[in-house]
Amino acid sequence: MRKMTIAEAADHFGVSKEAIHNRIRRGSLESVVENGVKYVAVASAKSAANEGNIEADRYTRYIEQENERLREKVDTLEKETTRLRDQREQMLIDERVKVEQIYKERDAQLRSVLHVVATKFLSHANADAVVEEAINADVIDIAAEEWVALKAFLKLKRIKDKEKKKIKNRFVAARETDERIALREGKIFLNPSKYDYSDLL
Repeated sequence: MRKMTIAEAADHFGVSKEAIHNRIRRGSLESVVENGVKYVAVASAKSAANEGNIEADRYTRYIEQENERLREKVDTLEKETTRLRDQREQMLIDERVKVEQIYKERDAQLRSVLHVVATKFLSHANADAVVEEAINADVIDIAAEEWVALKAFLKLKRIKDKEKKKIKNRFVAARETDERIALREGKIFLNPSKYDYSDLL
């Protein structure tokens, strides 16, 4: 057994002085103090090599444990990502179903309103036929703007057939300068909820 200073021991083992102090605290190296100087007692080169091997083994085990911990974390994150992706897709499907249901309910409400109007004001006509005609082309975005085709408007007003042609001609003549009248796809549309058309009837 021979004695070395902290600096000599650090050179001998190829580590820092702090590492030597740590080994002394852990008890893996013996130390003695002589005349106020701390010396490290080194048994032999074989012991030093064994100490180095032990440190290397500890480091290797630490790296392996960290790798295993990181692998587990990656697995957990991948599972969570898959779960969130599935959840998002299910939410999109649910929202689409809700939107479709809203549109079905809106269409049903519109059909019901038109049926009531047709039944109330056109008792002499086929209410179902009037509703179908309005739904197919004669009502333009009734929920937003309430533009109604001239044909449907005249039916609601119960204008007689022989008068309809004259009235239609008046609307056709006025459509280019009258903002109350709109032309869409070759048909004249009116907004009776916003404008009065008594002057053209």
